[in-house]
Amino acid sequence: MHPFSAEEKTVDYICIGEIVNTFGIRGELKISSMSDFDEVRYRKGNTVYVLKDKVFMPLQVASFRVHKGYSMVGFAGLADINAVEQYKNCFVYIRKEDQHALPAGEYYVHQLVGLKAVLEDGAGIGTVAAVEATSGAQNNLRVRREDGTEVLIPYVPSFVPKVDLAAGTITVRFIEGLL
Repeated sequence: MHPFSAEEKTVDYICIGEIVNTFGIRGELKISSMSDFDEVRYRKGNTVYVLKDKVFMPLQVASFRVHKGYSMVGFAGLADINAVEQYKNCFVYIRKEDQHALPAGEYYVHQLVGLKAVLEDGAGIGTVAAVEATSGAQNNLRVRREDGTEVLIPYVPSFVPKVDLAAGTITVRFIEGLL
């Protein structure tokens, strides 16, 4: 299950990537990023957390580079392939308090998942179950309705004019054929 699903929200940590493989023999890990801020997250000396066997293990970043769209990260004290092999298919997290503020009107994925989607008249649609990247210009919100069916809503201002984190809602503009 994807770490950004409502069922797996963690209280103190935010998922920033998945370790998809090792790279070379010197202990680098190939990470599929779920963050727009890899150069900040993987700055030398920073601590990230790898979730292994239901335990968040702190690892200190020793090196970072980007190769063919993947973050290649080395960690202090893990300088060979044998030391990092165990982390394949694990997810990488930061502590929630380590995230930095976004400009007004921008939100982290974890802030949107779990919000109630409502129409402008207040009628309920369902709950945001996931935020899905597309190959286009916008992401889509996957909204799960009460009956278990799901609908995709483009996450753009013409469809989603308001996000209210305090109220726990995302307002969706009704457009014929959308729902």
